[in-house]
Amino acid sequence: MTELSRVAIVGTGAIAHAHASVLAADPLASLVAVADPNPGVRDAFADEFGVAGRYDSLDDLLAAGPVDVVHLCTPPGLHRDQAITALRSGAHVVCEKPPVLSLADLDAVLEVAREVGREYAVVFQQRTGTAVGHVQRLLADGTLGRPLVGVCHTLWYRKQEDYYAVPWRGKWATEGGGPLLGLGIHQLDLLAFLLGEWAEVDARAFRLDRDLETEDTSTAVVRFANGAIVSVLTTALSPRQTSYVRVDTTLGTVEVEHLYGHDARSWRLTPAPARTGGTPDPAPSSWALPQDDEPSGHTPLLRAVYGALRSGQPLPAVAADPHRSLELVTAIYASAALGRPVTKADLAPGSPLRDGFLHGIEDLRPT
Repeated sequence: MTELSRVAIVGTGAIAHAHASVLAADPLASLVAVADPNPGVRDAFADEFGVAGRYDSLDDLLAAGPVDVVHLCTPPGLHRDQAITALRSGAHVVCEKPPVLSLADLDAVLEVAREVGREYAVVFQQRTGTAVGHVQRLLADGTLGRPLVGVCHTLWYRKQEDYYAVPWRGKWATEGGGPLLGLGIHQLDLLAFLLGEWAEVDARAFRLDRDLETEDTSTAVVRFANGAIVSVLTTALSPRQTSYVRVDTTLGTVEVEHLYGHDARSWRLTPAPARTGGTPDPAPSSWALPQDDEPSGHTPLLRAVYGALRSGQPLPAVAADPHRSLELVTAIYASAALGRPVTKADLAPGSPLRDGFLHGIEDLRPT
């Protein structure tokens, strides 16, 4: 990769601003082109960030000249084909979540990336930040004891008349799923980053209020390979919004509560009491969160991705291997549709469950 990276952004909606702001602070990156079929949105974005190249589509953008990195900030239903097109043009790809709409599509994109020798980095920014890196290491090396039970809540609020008025949202073909895929995948990815591989999912999916093709609420019990049992609730119906992940271990409790991003103030580590019902023991010094704190977000993620691309090193953990969270989403939808638990073995290569999300939604809205 050249030192001055020629970068393009496809899709100039709200999330593209987060990408462009980080790129603007990188002296080695130059945002040279954007593509969006909406000229008003595209030109306003390009004016704001001083971008000369303005195109209706990714194909037009690539035809105008090569770029080193393409950022995909488009609706999920477009990600597979756009990623493959960009990779085959010789560009690395940075893709907003969800990466694609099926595990089979993810396999296809990663196969092309390997074939052409380019990287496909997925934005799951909840993995980033100084605090979560510290807590993940404490869990991984056993300092916090053995994980036992947990909670993973995405309690967000999305209105019918604005959020779901966007034509591609709430539809299987274009958004791919409901809040589970579009919102809750953030917390599922964070949960899996903390606890590792999953083993089994038992789930249900509901339509309680919103007028969607997809669910607006889902529940699941996830058993992880390490034996931990976690209750998962995802909804777009909660007026007091919060994102909450908790893991109780043999030695204490780990909690993070935030909305769209966390820092050290969002985390709490509580040691177990010396005896049942007693006052918690003082936390060991090794549990202390780092004082030099960087919040989660696009900044640490894209910095790490670009550092790897420029050095030729493998993608960092904050952007590599998007399979795990997409597997959990796939398993939750499948379990809800099939009416039975779904195991990791059910999603093995060759399984038809890898081809897309099953649509087993219980419509409980008042008639």
